[in-house]
Amino acid sequence: MLVAKVGLDGHDRGANIISRKFRDAGFEVVYSGLHRTPEEVVQMAVQEDVNVIGISIHSGAEHTHVPKVVDGLREYNAFDDTMIIVGGIVGEEDRLRELGVEAIFGPGASLDEIVEFVRENAPRY
Repeated sequence: MLVAKVGLDGHDRGANIISRKFRDAGFEVVYSGLHRTPEEVVQMAVQEDVNVIGISIHSGAEHTHVPKVVDGLREYNAFDDTMIIVGGIVGEEDRLRELGVEAIFGPGASLDEIVEFVRENAPRY
C-alpha cells in the first residue's frame, strides 16, 4: 500500500496515523512524504508494485491531482490492479467516484473501518 500526499498540502498527521495503523494491521506500507506530484505518486506505485494507493488531501485540490494519478496508472496499465482511496476534506465525492476512486473517508472516519474496507476490497495478486 502507498500512502501519498499530493500537492502543496503540508498537513501529514493523518497520513502518518493511517500509515501506522495499516502497518500495525500487517500491511506493507510505503509513505510518499509531503509535496509529491501526481507523476511521482504513480512512479512510486508502479515501482513498489502496490495494489492500493491511499491519497490524503486537505488542500482542496483533489479534482486536480486525483485525475492525474488515475491517468498515470492507466498509462502504465496499472489502474485495474490498483485500488484508490482518498482521505481528508473532499468536495464533490461523486466526481472522484466516477474516476474510479473506490472509497472516500472524511474527518472522523474509523481507522478500523478503513483497514477492514481495504482488507475486503483490495485487488489480490
